[in-house]
Amino acid sequence: MNRPREPETEVDDGVRAGITSDERQPMKDLEREVKELRRAKLLYGSLFSGIGGIDLGLDRAGLQCAWQVEIDPFARKVLEKHWPEVPKHDDIRTFNPTPVDVICGGFPCQDISNAGKRAGIEGERSGLWSEYVRIIREVRPRFVVVENVAALLVRGIGRVLGDLAESGYDAEWDVLRASRFGAAHRRERVFIVAYPSGNRVEGRVLSTVSQQLPRVGDKGYRFTVTEPIGVGTDHGIPSYVDRVRACGNAVVPYIAQWIGRRLIESV
Repeated sequence: MNRPREPETEVDDGVRAGITSDERQPMKDLEREVKELRRAKLLYGSLFSGIGGIDLGLDRAGLQCAWQVEIDPFARKVLEKHWPEVPKHDDIRTFNPTPVDVICGGFPCQDISNAGKRAGIEGERSGLWSEYVRIIREVRPRFVVVENVAALLVRGIGRVLGDLAESGYDAEWDVLRASRFGAAHRRERVFIVAYPSGNRVEGRVLSTVSQQLPRVGDKGYRFTVTEPIGVGTDHGIPSYVDRVRACGNAVVPYIAQWIGRRLIESV
């Protein structure tokens, strides 16, 4: 009479091979160290750097800046002060990039913003998106992070996503408010995160915002105090107008830091 077979139980490969848990621990430690080394070596290149809002956030997340491109003289002075060792170029149209893991930047919004002429992404300044795409195609980074005003959704998002798709990149995008990240103002901006098609990153970056960030009234939601712009007052510093303009164009570092951490986690 045949006995009924007992149900099979899963057995760890290490147990089959006669490896004890103490012997497996060094292997696990090595795997962890290799993963950390891969994360630690994420290099990013910054286009349309401004005063470095995205750069500061990515630095805080653990990435390392390889180069910056910015045409505005005042903004370049700020970059030179905070990133003195990073190579800089003043014109994206003549820039020849070196390899990096991440390319980031917010291309000009003057022709896209509701406050501008609304010429769209084909306008003289916002049209520099074509140079952004050129550099993406030359470098082929693991990730691309694009920022612009929310009006991009009606004046250019199709062109941006289409160019990324033609370049072999999938993308996810969302409108993020600075207030969701602790700043005391709305400052809605479109953020696009792209990666080579088939990279299996989809759904692991911007789609996690609602699960990971508090809303107004939620436990843990907070505001930070920011310096007032001081409109209508005499600041007494000649460069104050440049400073206000540069801050107005800058990306809130908290957002870039959060995105940077999601990129590292997905490696």
